[in-house]
Amino acid sequence: MRTPLYRLPPLFLRIAMMAVLASALWLPGVTRAALPASVIEKLALGETEDKIAAVGEVVAAADPEGLNFLLLLLDGKVQTVANKQAIIVRDGKAVDAVTGKDIAPPPEGAEDIILNNRLRREIEAAIAALKLVSADRTARLAAAKALEGGADEGMLPILAKALEKESDPEIKALLLIIQASVQLKSSDAAVRLSAVKALAGSSSSSTKTVLLAILEKKGDEWAEPDAAVRAEAQISLEAVERRLVTGQRIGQVFSGASLGSILLLAALGLAITYGLMGVINMAHGELIMIGAYTTYMVQNLFRAHAPGAFNWYLLAAVPMAFIVSALVGMVLERVVIRFLYGRPLETLLATWGISLMLIQGVRTLFGAQNVQVENPVWMSGGVELLSNVVLPYSRIVIIGFSGVVLLLVWLALTRTRLGLFVRGVTQNRAIASCMGVHTARVDTWCFGLGSGIAGLAGCALSQIGNVGPDLGQSYIVDSFMVVVLGGVGQLAGTVYAALGLGVVNKFLEGWAGAVIAKIIVLVFIIIFIQKRPQGLFALKGRFADA
Repeated sequence: MRTPLYRLPPLFLRIAMMAVLASALWLPGVTRAALPASVIEKLALGETEDKIAAVGEVVAAADPEGLNFLLLLLDGKVQTVANKQAIIVRDGKAVDAVTGKDIAPPPEGAEDIILNNRLRREIEAAIAALKLVSADRTARLAAAKALEGGADEGMLPILAKALEKESDPEIKALLLIIQASVQLKSSDAAVRLSAVKALAGSSSSSTKTVLLAILEKKGDEWAEPDAAVRAEAQISLEAVERRLVTGQRIGQVFSGASLGSILLLAALGLAITYGLMGVINMAHGELIMIGAYTTYMVQNLFRAHAPGAFNWYLLAAVPMAFIVSALVGMVLERVVIRFLYGRPLETLLATWGISLMLIQGVRTLFGAQNVQVENPVWMSGGVELLSNVVLPYSRIVIIGFSGVVLLLVWLALTRTRLGLFVRGVTQNRAIASCMGVHTARVDTWCFGLGSGIAGLAGCALSQIGNVGPDLGQSYIVDSFMVVVLGGVGQLAGTVYAALGLGVVNKFLEGWAGAVIAKIIVLVFIIIFIQKRPQGLFALKGRFADA
């Protein structure tokens, strides 16, 4: 049963009428007034100083509708009629900027509002500030980062309002730092002291610059006259520097792990062909190069025939890089290396000559210039841990990829029939042959496995560096150092040596430079091998029996 309208409570009727009026303001063709009439008149009809003052009022109000009006003003959609009326013109329709009522037909003779450079800068800064109260997190974060080094005292009200509403921890921490940086300009020592304490939680290098400026001395006078503020600034500076150093160390460890994972990929195949088979393969770097060029070719095929699936071309490039490099390695073993077992010097010279042939062949097919291999969209960008620490997605993916490859190699050598044969031939070729193992076939498959892993290394390297004919030459020496340091024939030693050399190399680069770091690492390895010829792990396998 319906309740008659006249029996409804008076309060309910008033609320209903207000709701109807409010909804009427949003009917098509009607635009409600975004700002007070006085502010709109100043922005549209006032002089430059009046306009700047009105922009300040908009920022202080922190109203999203003010942001919309400033965007329209900056975009040239706010015009004046006879220097008396402000109108908004969009899509050939005009509305009164104050009342929001349609004006039909649009008035003739409307003039654009001229914005000089100073006023345009003020409006742009105000828009950036007003985005702090946007409903979009990405817009708020971008606005906060834009204001990190350029906020002034006029933005304190909107910063306070934004802090009240903000629930995201990352944005809130950034806003607190911006607010403190602005408060440092206050004439009140207590406000400056509070601001300096707040800056202690920052991890930005720009905060360090601000605190250093407070502690500067100009002649006989301090930049900051209050001793308590200076003392607190020193404490905050030390906290910020500790955080920056921590970030730098995290970045170095990550870079070292990234370099170590690349060395691991490059050395895993060599650990099999050299460590388990005793073959000094100087063409191993060129097998890495072949994997990189295979990735390049797969990328081009996807771009030409399946552009919609381009971001997933790596899923096809990884197995193709393995297969192509493995096939080249197996042919190399069948045609050349099979006749040189037990003759390391001849093997070294022969594979070095083959490496030169492969390099020249690639130059003939693809040219001497580097080719471009693009990252998929999901490998672009990075994770920002601190202001001075960004972990690229490409490096994170390669570290994970190296772990997966290592696990698969370990499973192949310890849990498969081929791995059993490889270990048997490695430990005692004659006995394995007497027990029916086809040792020549095992050699071919083992060399193919090592070559295929080199192709996977090339696929990974194509995502972080240039791909060219000389790509493999940059990693062959480092790969041999990893294998020898870890212990010939030991996968565990290869892992420890690769990661250890990567991290140590990055720390030394920060201290002594890239060239000196390489020299120090090489000298260390020479001394280490002199004291412990078997490497980190005891030597086992064919060489031990010889």
